[in-house]
Parts: sequence; structure tokens; C-alpha cells
Amino acid sequence: MEEHHGSSSAYLQLFMDEATLYNRIVLGSLLPMKLWDPLPHFIQSWVRNCIGGTVIYFLSASLWCFYIYYLNRNLYFPTDAIPSNKAMLLQMYVAMKAMPFYCALPTLSEYMVENGWTRCFSRISDVGWPAYFVYLAIYLVIVEFGIYWMHRELHDIKPLYKYLHATHHIYNKQNTLSPFAGLAFHPLDGILQAVPHVIALFLVPTHFTSHIALLFLEAIWTANIHDCIHAKAWPVMGAGYHTIHHTTYRHNYGHYTIWMDWMFGTLRDPQDDESKVM
Repeated sequence: MEEHHGSSSAYLQLFMDEATLYNRIVLGSLLPMKLWDPLPHFIQSWVRNCIGGTVIYFLSASLWCFYIYYLNRNLYFPTDAIPSNKAMLLQMYVAMKAMPFYCALPTLSEYMVENGWTRCFSRISDVGWPAYFVYLAIYLVIVEFGIYWMHRELHDIKPLYKYLHATHHIYNKQNTLSPFAGLAFHPLDGILQAVPHVIALFLVPTHFTSHIALLFLEAIWTANIHDCIHAKAWPVMGAGYHTIHHTTYRHNYGHYTIWMDWMFGTLRDPQDDESKVM
């Protein structure tokens, strides 16, 4: 990627145009854009992110709950292991209180990209497909490493756990965990665990659209890893591993994969637990 791409005003306008397009698609579907236009671009982007985040959260968690708790009610769980409606409503309440704060992070990352402060590129053709996939792999490694250590420190540093992360860990049994728990965090906790996505923008060339997509895919991913179903899809850090994290508090801090826990000695395999029970 040529260096002038990151700094020229014409190139930076591509990021602004892309964000404006997203704003018009989301906001314009609710109210005429002439009602939104008086708002600053930053505020429009924040409102758009709040709407998008809320829709993705409820859609992904609701569909998955319907599939595992109703369509396949007797396949995955005994009746007493299904979370109550009251528990899931509480998780929705916690997530919705935090959502406006969560969405400040992608809005801030967009602002930094639009001002040329990051190493983002707008078009895959700027770097080519081989380089795009190499950069994406590096980005994901940075995110995996960063989230692992951020998550681990939220447990190891006692004030951070007490005042932030404990909000999420009240869900510590199978009959209290559900896909709706995926975003049920203290606002600052949720932001801190997503910060590695933003740090990566300064370290590796990153496709702008891919960055935004990966941030919002977190809502789908976190819904999946809180369903308590062990998919046995090695080396994915799926719900089987994450359920152990919610019960032992000392294992399986990783995000997408088991690699960081394996490297740093905190991995606990759900199949090992199953064999001990048997």
C-alpha cells in the first residue's frame, strides 16, 4: 500500500463516504435523512452503530435461543438446565444499558480512520488479495493476544474484577448462561475487551470494512460461546471451553481459539472434564 493513501485528503474521503453510506442505509431506513442531516457526522455514526449493534444482538441471540431451547428443547439440555425467562430478560437489560457505551468504540475507531491516524486502507485493490489475507491474519492474532490478556487481567486485578467483570460472572451455571449473556457486561468491561480491535489498526494495515464487520460480529460470536453447547470444533474456543471459564474463573480466557490459553498455561479442555465425570 502506498504511503500517500493513508494521508491524502482524497483517499481519506473514501472512508468518510463509506461511513456516510452506512449512515444513510441504517438511519434513512427509520426516518428521512433530512431529519438526521443536522446532526454531526460523528453522532450519526454513533446512533447508526447503536441501532446496528442492538439489532444484531437481539436477532442473533433470539434466533439461537429459539433453535436450542424450543426447536431442539430435549436435544441439548435437560429441562432444569434451560435459563429462565427472568434470567434472560435481566441479561438483555444489562446489555442494553451498556450498548450506547459499547458503540462509542467503533464510532471512535471510525473517527480515527477518517482522520488518517491509523493504517487502514479503503479498498482491497490497494494491497491485493494475498496481502489482505496476510494482514487480516496478523490483525486477528493481535486481537486474540490482546483480548486474552485483557480478559485475564480483568480477573487477576482484583478491583477490575470486583467493579467491572463480576457483573458478567453472576452468570456462572448452565441454567443462568444463555446467548443473551454474551453482551451482558459492565460498559467499561465490554469496551476494554474490544480495545485490541482498535489497537490493531495502528499496528497492521487493515481493511476498514473488515474492521467494522469484525467488531459487530463480536455480538454473534459472544452469543454463540454462551450457549453451553460444546461443539468440539478444535481449535475454536467454543461454548464448551467458555462454560468452564464461567465456572472455574481461572481457565479459558481466549476469544476465538484455544491457542493463547495453551501457550500461557490456562487451557482446560471440556472433554477432560467429561472423562473425569465418567
